[in-house]
Amino acid sequence: MSGQKPSLKSGGSSQSRFQVDVVTEASSTPPTAAPVPAPASTDGSRPPDESKGRFRVVGFLDSGALGSAMDIGLPPDVSHEPDTARSDSVSLHSTGTGHTHISDSHSNTYYMRTFGHNTIDAVPNIDFYRQTAAPFGEKLTRPTLSELHDELDKEPFEDGLANGEEPSAAEEAAAALAAKEAKGGTVKFGWVKGVLIRCMLNIWGVMLFIRMSWIVGQAGIGLTIAIILMATLVTTITGLSTSAIATNGFVRGGGAYYLISRSLGPEFGGSIGLIFAFANAVAVAMYVVGFAETVVEMLNDVDALMTDQLNDIRIVGCLTVILLLGISVAGMEWEAKAQIVLLVILLGAIFNYFIGSFISVESKEPKGFFGYQTAIFLENLGPDFRDEETFFSVFAIFFPAATGILAGANISGDLTDPQSAIPKGTLLAILITGITYVAIAISAGSCIVRDATGDHNDTVSDTVNCTDAACTLGYDFSICKEGGCQYGLMNDFQVMSLVSGFGPLITAGIFSATLSSALASLVSAPKVFQALCKDNIYPGLIVFAKGYGKNNEPLRGYVLTFCIGLAFILIAELNIIAPIISNFFLASYALINFSVFHASLANSPGWRPSFKYYNKWVSLAGAILCCVVMFVINWWAALVTLLIVLALYIYVSYKKPDVNWGSSTQALIYNQALTHCLNLTGIEDHVKNFRPQCLVLAGYPNSRPALLQLVNSFTKNVGLMVCAHVRTVSRRPNVKELYQDRSRCQRWLNKKRIRAFYIPVFAENLRHGAQFLLQAVGLGRLKPNTLVMGFKNNWSDADMRDVEIYINTIHDAFDLQFGVVILRLQDGLDISHIQGQDELLSPHEKPPIGSKEVVVSVSLAKDSDSDSCPSKTTSNQSSPLIMRETKSPLSLTDQRLLETSQQFKKKQGKGTIDVWWLFDDGGLTLLIPFLLTNGSKWGDCRIRVFIGGKINRIDHDRRVMATLLSRFRIDFSDIHVLGDINTKPKKHNKLSFKELIEPYRLKEDDMEQEAAERLKAQEPWRITDNELELYRAKTNRQIRLNELLKEHSSSAKLIVMSMPLARKGTVSSALYMCWLETLSKDLPPLLLVRGNQQSVLTFYS
Repeated sequence: MSGQKPSLKSGGSSQSRFQVDVVTEASSTPPTAAPVPAPASTDGSRPPDESKGRFRVVGFLDSGALGSAMDIGLPPDVSHEPDTARSDSVSLHSTGTGHTHISDSHSNTYYMRTFGHNTIDAVPNIDFYRQTAAPFGEKLTRPTLSELHDELDKEPFEDGLANGEEPSAAEEAAAALAAKEAKGGTVKFGWVKGVLIRCMLNIWGVMLFIRMSWIVGQAGIGLTIAIILMATLVTTITGLSTSAIATNGFVRGGGAYYLISRSLGPEFGGSIGLIFAFANAVAVAMYVVGFAETVVEMLNDVDALMTDQLNDIRIVGCLTVILLLGISVAGMEWEAKAQIVLLVILLGAIFNYFIGSFISVESKEPKGFFGYQTAIFLENLGPDFRDEETFFSVFAIFFPAATGILAGANISGDLTDPQSAIPKGTLLAILITGITYVAIAISAGSCIVRDATGDHNDTVSDTVNCTDAACTLGYDFSICKEGGCQYGLMNDFQVMSLVSGFGPLITAGIFSATLSSALASLVSAPKVFQALCKDNIYPGLIVFAKGYGKNNEPLRGYVLTFCIGLAFILIAELNIIAPIISNFFLASYALINFSVFHASLANSPGWRPSFKYYNKWVSLAGAILCCVVMFVINWWAALVTLLIVLALYIYVSYKKPDVNWGSSTQALIYNQALTHCLNLTGIEDHVKNFRPQCLVLAGYPNSRPALLQLVNSFTKNVGLMVCAHVRTVSRRPNVKELYQDRSRCQRWLNKKRIRAFYIPVFAENLRHGAQFLLQAVGLGRLKPNTLVMGFKNNWSDADMRDVEIYINTIHDAFDLQFGVVILRLQDGLDISHIQGQDELLSPHEKPPIGSKEVVVSVSLAKDSDSDSCPSKTTSNQSSPLIMRETKSPLSLTDQRLLETSQQFKKKQGKGTIDVWWLFDDGGLTLLIPFLLTNGSKWGDCRIRVFIGGKINRIDHDRRVMATLLSRFRIDFSDIHVLGDINTKPKKHNKLSFKELIEPYRLKEDDMEQEAAERLKAQEPWRITDNELELYRAKTNRQIRLNELLKEHSSSAKLIVMSMPLARKGTVSSALYMCWLETLSKDLPPLLLVRGNQQSVLTFYS
């Protein structure tokens, strides 16, 4: 495919129709477009709305493109013949980003019949919904909304993925693997070979031959069947849950880990995946040791031990696991062949037992085998617990024999159709093995007595005292009641060999059961571990994600599993580790069941499994049953398992891996949030529950870090904070860029642990954008009530129209009943001009390519989060900040600005927050300092309250305010009554104010009235002489307040002060800005606050 984009040409004639022409590229001639007349409609007329302003798309394909296009599954009308290629054709748009747009020509008669008109809309296609590559190598995407909707003279956006998403590394790897698989060569298994056989081999463990008879002897036939049914109930519910999850979308490799992580999220999936892989690795050692013990017993019987029993077990175990590793590394096909051979042996051993049970041999009777007898059946029907065994202890011994149901799911990546194979294979394996266990229990309990001496001479001599079943058959085994007998159900673990037609075949069955389970575990552990490592949940384990060969075999995982298994084989004592391993498997089962319950409870539209035979309450019961069984098997092992899962869960939660799998946890959180939001709408606001919910006009989040950090200090875990960004770029916004910017900014806020939402809006100017935000942001009661802005430090050098917009934004907030908060730092707030913002800026806003990067180290107090841009912090005390140097290095002013921008990130230490509560705005001026001191950063600061008063009433005013604060339950260190607040300001300060306002005065007395009115209309921000005289007292108050602030609060950590109000339409923007400038200049960090005059504090309970 050439990769050229189709050219959009406007049809010059009203007769032209939309067509797609495919022109074959020849090596010797340039591509040309051959116009083809459009097919006329059946009635010979053209619809008027379709005949005007249409255009053609001419796609250029190389000579092999049509062949590739046919692979997509096109209608039968599309042909390879050159004469039909022009009218019945396909245009493949390559975006150059590894994705392909397919636009099917609807001059094709198939589409004409279907729709009756021409369109570049694509018909539904499965390849549009794939997350991996299409069969011919490139990902197909449907035409974007921009391509369908935008004007013809505009370039369509090349959105690779919907909503600005970018494929993760894991998805790209999966895409590469899928493309490789599409080319052929990989080995895939069906449901019989891949799931059924594996599950049966894993469930039919060594327990079938050497412990089943003992369980029947202890619990009796009745309770043994109950034990089998209880275990089968747990595994069946888990099998149903597994089937539901496996059929809810495409399943990749990873088995239990993949199912749990994609359902419950990375926290549960990551924790259970690691212990599940480890459990499978140790299970290899358990099964191999079981095999080695049987071999060593045989060697001991013929006196052929190499050293001693323990070391012989180690030697045989090591040789066995090396052999199994060789089979596994050889490839899945060889491993599958070995499993079939082992299954044949195992089935032969089982049939051998049943055949032998019908052949009664007199020589076997002294050892307790009499064939099927009613007397024996009735005697063994009830329990006979001995040696302090109980029903639950016997159940704990049997239950591991029922596990292994995930053996097929664990190789989900190697199945042809996991969605079909896992349900069928798993559930059928549970049914077959369950029936087998019940049949053997009934058979053994019907033909073998509990105790036998093995002595031919123990025949019946006293029919009075001999009452058991053996007596009716001519033998007296009553001596066994005193103990010491070696035969019978209770005493001989190899009794099934006695019953069978050919004893050595039972031994072969034991070998087959142990080796098949070991082989299944040896394959499962690396596959699960590889999937876990690919997702990069634990960054240090990424090295094990690499696969080799056409089947992407995890060879490194095989080696790791081999090493773990070998280590536990050398221990050769697994009685302690065995119950922990069983509990690890049970924990996985519990979470699979809980996943189905959780997904059903969340009621997400994405939860629609094709397997319908499940119920959320049954799954919940299954999860509870699994937890109960964990404690029944071994209570301390259950506690250890839960602690390990909890520790891993906390670790993964803390690390917050950057993955998004659409888990049911997200769906449930959304449901709960939506429910609570709707519930809140039915409740009227109450003053006791008031909290400042701030709309912060901060621009890009990392451009004004001090503003965000301070607001976060009093809204974190208390109120809503929205980081709003009014974007005034003139260029038309690219939707993809907008989504990417939004996600980057939100990630930055999350990384800095600022609990806020980032919301950008495009507008002509700040005021219009703020109006949109003030009216539209929020959901029900979760709606901002306070506007927070930075002080416009450079206002005197800026265009006064911008000042007018700034002041009018404040007026708009008051009009909408918002409180207003303005933060002023003397060095300013905006650091975007000196700090490298590449991680947040759009491409068109980035600095020139030729600019240099300079790393400047800013000395700070110890703070783990001391970098103000998304660059990595290399030291707790020194934070490298990436600067962009174009002409000159960083100035001292900018360096000081960076230092002040960091000041609210660290703990403030001891000091004061001075509250100048001069006017009652409802209490917001007092509430914000209280919330600040409630947090950890400002917790050591004390609140000092300053109020206005008269000299002759200072003590009275102080007592009144102290009473009010105590009723509000707000701690304060001191109350200052400013008796000299109305004193005239100093002359030099008045002169300074006069110089400040001089450039902004209208000076109407020096010009004609008409000219003055015209200038005022053009520049409404100008200050009139009448206005200046009218507000002279208020002007003097601002000057005087600045003098008092310098006198009393020059050393405060923060000043919170009532913001002066300016009457809209009367006070000009320039005069109001001069008031704010005069009031706040040359001071510590100052927060000007004005509530909406509604009470936010109350002293009523």
